Amino acid sequence: MLAKIWSASLIGIEAVKVGVEIDIAGGLPGIVVVGLPDTAVQESRERVKAALKNAGYAVPMRKIVINLTPADLRKEGPSFDLPIAIGILAASEQVNTQPLEDYLFLGEVSLDGGLRPVAGVLAIAATAQRLGIKSLIVPADNAGEAAVVQGLAVYGFPHLLEVADFLNNPNRYQPIQVNGVEELHRSRFPSLDLKDVKGQSYARRALEIAAAGGHNLIFVGPPGSGKTMLARRLPGILPPLTFEEALEVTQIHSVAGLLKDKGSLMGDRPFRSPHHSASGPSLVGGGSFPKPGEISLAHRGILFLDELTEFKRDVLEFLRQPLEDGHVTISRTRQSVSFPAKFTLVASTNPCPCGYFGDLVQPCTCTPRSREQYWAKLSGPLMDRIDLHIIVSRLKPEEITQSTGGEDSLTVRQRVEAARQRAHDRLQTDSLHCNAEMQSRHIRQWCQLDDATRNLLEGAIRKLGLSARATDRILKVSRTIADLAEQDTIQMPHVAEAIQYRTIDRVQ
Repeated sequence: MLAKIWSASLIGIEAVKVGVEIDIAGGLPGIVVVGLPDTAVQESRERVKAALKNAGYAVPMRKIVINLTPADLRKEGPSFDLPIAIGILAASEQVNTQPLEDYLFLGEVSLDGGLRPVAGVLAIAATAQRLGIKSLIVPADNAGEAAVVQGLAVYGFPHLLEVADFLNNPNRYQPIQVNGVEELHRSRFPSLDLKDVKGQSYARRALEIAAAGGHNLIFVGPPGSGKTMLARRLPGILPPLTFEEALEVTQIHSVAGLLKDKGSLMGDRPFRSPHHSASGPSLVGGGSFPKPGEISLAHRGILFLDELTEFKRDVLEFLRQPLEDGHVTISRTRQSVSFPAKFTLVASTNPCPCGYFGDLVQPCTCTPRSREQYWAKLSGPLMDRIDLHIIVSRLKPEEITQSTGGEDSLTVRQRVEAARQRAHDRLQTDSLHCNAEMQSRHIRQWCQLDDATRNLLEGAIRKLGLSARATDRILKVSRTIADLAEQDTIQMPHVAEAIQYRTIDRVQ
């Protein structure tokens, strides 16, 4: 007998509907899987056979052919275990076959028949809803994640027996209900607070501007000056994710298999901090079946690269295209996959190999040649794409011993949210989220300068040797500073402040 079950396979963060056809016919007993299955799918034969037997079902002692369609699409992962198991039960008439066309099945099956969670369920649920699938059958641990998608009935089961009982008696069960808005409200802002930072008013101001406009930022200073401490407090002053942004972020983390302990919807902005020994593929994504890397996992959040100059230069060059385009494309022989990567880059580094160049207390022991080689790891095009270059100085003794710091994160976040709202109202017709995402036509429209301010900017371009890209970055930062000041037009003080954040394009 022949049975057909619907499942899905992931390509990047998108899903493709996959048909699982099971034919039971005469011949030597055995299970054959065709349709470009990978090793994990091939191994499902033994998992499913043991699961069916241990759950009390009979495995037909005949030849079972399993075809995964479309045949030219590579299938990977253990998520086909459940549809294969149900297909065998349907083809052998051990479960009701009438409702199968309306359901899409996903799940890994353990040897005792239990259902284990799989990655990418949210992306598959979204695709199923677009394709008109009425119901999704998943392991219980994936149910909350999939139920975020509206207009799709999601059923979560812990065991194969319950799935079979559901197919035979569907009226006994109710779909899982999840309120995505409530899930967002349950999110908590990071506990690290700006009030813990003593002094560093200049760096704190830059941090606020970066948060308000989504601007890339680099801190340069000696060891112990507070660079990492400042960077790790940036998430606390960022506005919360909107529902649409939360869906994007959750979908990426779902595909990467990082949602098992995070609930159904991520409400806090990601903060990713890879070690400086990270490889290029771990940063941008890759693999035989491409998976998102650190820059995509930081989508709508922060990518923090501590000790930037310790990263290999070729690894850092991978950042150039995503910083400009907001996505990364990974090409393989059989397919090309694109991952979103709209993140704010925050980096920190010492000014020289010993760390004390320019320090007023500790003398630098580096030679000019060693300092030049140290900064040569950072290419000019990469530095052009970083909007704010901030020198973080050693704290004064009286600042170290003071009992309190500056403003707390909540106060700063309120100003950031107000500035972001002004930018959103201005840019929403172009589906942009912050000033850092503006393109040339937006800059021409929203960053107009009077004659005196234009002369100031032209003088800075000549004196600092700024590129056209660096000039656009200054205008974007000026627009954010004006938003923080609740000004509709960019004025000379706004541009002057933005220019001072570009004075260390090269530190030698």
